[in-house]
Amino acid sequence: MTPPAPRPLPTAEEILERAHVVALPMAVRFRGITTREALLIDGPRGWGEFSPFLEYGAAESAAWLRAGLEAAFEGLPEAEGAVEVNGTVPAVAPGEVEEILERYPGVSTFKVKVAERGQSLAQDTARVNRVRALRPGARIRVDANRGWSVEEAVEAERALTETGELEYIEQPCRTVEELAEVRSRVRTPIAADESIRRASDPLRVVEVGAADVGVVKQAPLGGVRNTLRIGRELGLELTVASALDTAVGINAGLVAAKLASSRAAGLATQRLFAEDVAEERKLIDGTFTTAPSIPDPDRLRGLVAPPERRDWWFARVRECLPYLERGLSFGHG
Repeated sequence: MTPPAPRPLPTAEEILERAHVVALPMAVRFRGITTREALLIDGPRGWGEFSPFLEYGAAESAAWLRAGLEAAFEGLPEAEGAVEVNGTVPAVAPGEVEEILERYPGVSTFKVKVAERGQSLAQDTARVNRVRALRPGARIRVDANRGWSVEEAVEAERALTETGELEYIEQPCRTVEELAEVRSRVRTPIAADESIRRASDPLRVVEVGAADVGVVKQAPLGGVRNTLRIGRELGLELTVASALDTAVGINAGLVAAKLASSRAAGLATQRLFAEDVAEERKLIDGTFTTAPSIPDPDRLRGLVAPPERRDWWFARVRECLPYLERGLSFGHG
């Protein structure tokens, strides 16, 4: 059976006439971010999100635009049910951990940020051990965001597992080859994130035996359908995670997580925002339902970005769209 032809891309004008640019204050500083900006698209098939991080160039950001257009103009695949989620603990002091954990009632898996610039391994160990003390029996995974050398990663694995096991260490080093070396020298499983979503060849992590788990994020990978395709090609167990998405992006993440049979998904990051465009999703026994969360008009008005930031994001859409027109097909990709 011949697959349906890709849909034509909407024009910049068709996208921007449906766009809302918002600025969401963070409750906790995360990735150095205190305000999360996003362009949301009220499309004919649903709400889409375009929110690449500010430092990303147009070529890389085009995949994020593709994801937003998929949700808004094509519609997300159908998925019903519940998705288990993990709690996220930023690189805070041990004394701040308890307040963060209280935002995740019923959650039994926590991802702890480590290897933050300017912090020490002793601080990382204290943070992880504080989570262990407050949530005995919880699964703990740590995320280094490429912050260690191979030797530092090996040392960190030993220090962080002295008082308990880790589910996995996410992206301890920068290169695929370094991940493979670390994996050969430690007992804890290794997960690849940036080596998948920021790589020209995401399958290389499998070719060189660099990871046990793939961490996938639907926005940087060009949408839910692309994420599912890449996940199948990787052949790894997957954790679907958020790229610090608003409630709109989380809708797509939950669909991807359900269809990919994700491990506890990193999709509860809405709890790191002081405000969002929709009411905070309710956690039920550590899970979210896949029912979509619809932006509230009053919240959209109250969180609108300043005019100069709106113009900046509109220009960014116009910069990214030609990359989709030249290379990335829209729909059925």
